[in-house]
Amino acid sequence: MKLTTVTHVSVDGVMQGLGGPLEDPRDGFDRGGWALPLFDDEAEALVNRMYQRADAFLFGRRTYEIFAGSWGSGSWGTAQGDNPISVALNTRPKYVVSATLGEATWTGTTVLAGDDTTAVGDLLATQAGELQVHGSGALVRWLLAHRLIDEMVLLTYPVVVGQGTRLFPATGPDSALELLEHHATPGGVTVQVYRPAGHPQYAE
Repeated sequence: MKLTTVTHVSVDGVMQGLGGPLEDPRDGFDRGGWALPLFDDEAEALVNRMYQRADAFLFGRRTYEIFAGSWGSGSWGTAQGDNPISVALNTRPKYVVSATLGEATWTGTTVLAGDDTTAVGDLLATQAGELQVHGSGALVRWLLAHRLIDEMVLLTYPVVVGQGTRLFPATGPDSALELLEHHATPGGVTVQVYRPAGHPQYAE
């Protein structure tokens, strides 16, 4: 199974609360909703296509709870009818990497507990198609450190948020990236598709 991560970030790397002021206000974050004013038609069409091509989804606990609350069964998400994101999320398998989530109420969800490396590795080895990770910053960093990501899609918005959780914090493991494709939308969202390429080279 191919594993693709899809992450929306500001120019300064913030990924917290992109969808609205109440999406993720933890740690006093009060600048939520920074992405939506810049989310033009081309960016929307691209994101819709990505969700439509997914065969299953993998989440960290925090992102899973945000998505379940907004897109989950019986909520606003299912009221969207043929909205591509809603249809994909509510009809395809979902997996959550969590040692603390006891029961998942969103239909079609499986909790991957125990040894995370073994659980995710088994999933990738036994299933076909594309497994997508949306958001889930801690999970993305963990997957990258364990060399489990096949492609990373970054949508970078032309804004400096100035606070909030970043995709890559000040310290962490390093990784080389191979640029596979890139383009910009009319609204200035740049889209980069990378393939992780092992350890980076450093000048001597």
